[in-house]
Amino acid sequence: MHDNKLYQRMVSFEQFVRATLEKGGSINTLFEERLFAMVGMLERIAVPLAEAGIPYEVIGGMAVMVHVNRIEPSAVRNTKDIDIMVDRADLRRIQDVAAKHGFNFRHVSGVDMLLPEGETKARNAVHLVFSGEKVKETQAVPNPPLAPEFVAIHGVEVAVIPVADLVRMKLSNNRDIDRVHVRDMDEVGLVTAEVEAALPAVLRERLAELREPE
Repeated sequence: MHDNKLYQRMVSFEQFVRATLEKGGSINTLFEERLFAMVGMLERIAVPLAEAGIPYEVIGGMAVMVHVNRIEPSAVRNTKDIDIMVDRADLRRIQDVAAKHGFNFRHVSGVDMLLPEGETKARNAVHLVFSGEKVKETQAVPNPPLAPEFVAIHGVEVAVIPVADLVRMKLSNNRDIDRVHVRDMDEVGLVTAEVEAALPAVLRERLAELREPE
């Protein structure tokens, strides 16, 4: 017996590919297939949060995917994670909404996450990050306040962190993957002079270091 929801998403992806090719367009199949799966997962929690009036933003690698894809689809780098930023004051409400829509809240190794019913692997969860806070003390500056941009991804409207705030978070965290993501955004022209000027001095220095020839 088919899982109807999964089957519908698969058909939707096939229809998307067919329609794009019929119009003479080109697609990054691996990116689009992965994005479809991630949007399906994100939709399960993003729509209920929006309906409950709880603000959130898609951040991390998925936000980089969305922004880079707008400019240059061939430059998109895949990601396995779904991270959303929320206000800590809304955490109890988020837990209640998530529980009603098939998610279990877990706090594991200092990370808050929403695990789909029956799922045990943290990498398949929706990870929560809090605005105005630091995930780790090594962050240069706290996470920015929520100021989402609303983007339709394959028919699902989601709230995505603006590029300027995303660059700020990536430079602040400064892990290897964060530096890679900043380079990806910079190479397609997303890290504009305006974005750079809004950065704190310590983050402008990190950006300058990233731009130095190897």
